[in-house]
Amino acid sequence: MTPAERLRKNQRLLDKAIREIDQQKVKLERQEKQLIGQIRQSAQKGQMGAAKIQAKDLVRTRRYIEKFYGLKSNLQKISLRLQTHRTNEQMMQAMKGATMALGSMNRTMNLPALQRIAMEFERENDVMEQRQEMMDDAIDDAMDVGVEEEGDEVVEQVLEEIGVDLNQAFGETPTGLQSDKVPENRVAQAIGGPSGGGDSADDDLQARLDSLRK
Repeated sequence: MTPAERLRKNQRLLDKAIREIDQQKVKLERQEKQLIGQIRQSAQKGQMGAAKIQAKDLVRTRRYIEKFYGLKSNLQKISLRLQTHRTNEQMMQAMKGATMALGSMNRTMNLPALQRIAMEFERENDVMEQRQEMMDDAIDDAMDVGVEEEGDEVVEQVLEEIGVDLNQAFGETPTGLQSDKVPENRVAQAIGGPSGGGDSADDDLQARLDSLRK
């Protein structure tokens, strides 16, 4: 028999003994109750001799009950020790198996091969990142095609809208505001023509819009 099998066998014997002690203890406790009843009956009948004998039996029964409690406690203590030893044995077997598995893995592990794989992975990862950057740049360049022309068109459209709004605002401006104390020669110098009346203001606004378009 292996040590584990012997431990299991002894554990079963201890469990059986504890069950038998419990059975005997239950019987003695039942007998104790019966003796107590008999002592009361003998005392009520005035049979003091019988009552004394029954009292002695009661004392012996109670002592046996205490002994059974002590035996059960000792057997449970032994059972607990065996169970602990069995658990330790199982733990040792598990650690032994794990140690063998780790040793086998360490023997089959090829550190140079792992280092080579790690270096190859790092190199391929760098190549992939470089290619990804090149693809991103190419996509950005492709997306930027025609952006400048469209931007010019948008600017021109905005300027035209501003020009229309400014013309409408200028047409609605009261005449009193148009006769500010601004020398006419300055307006003529801004548009490059002679000083005039109402047409010179329109020419000045048109010259400014043309300069913005350029």
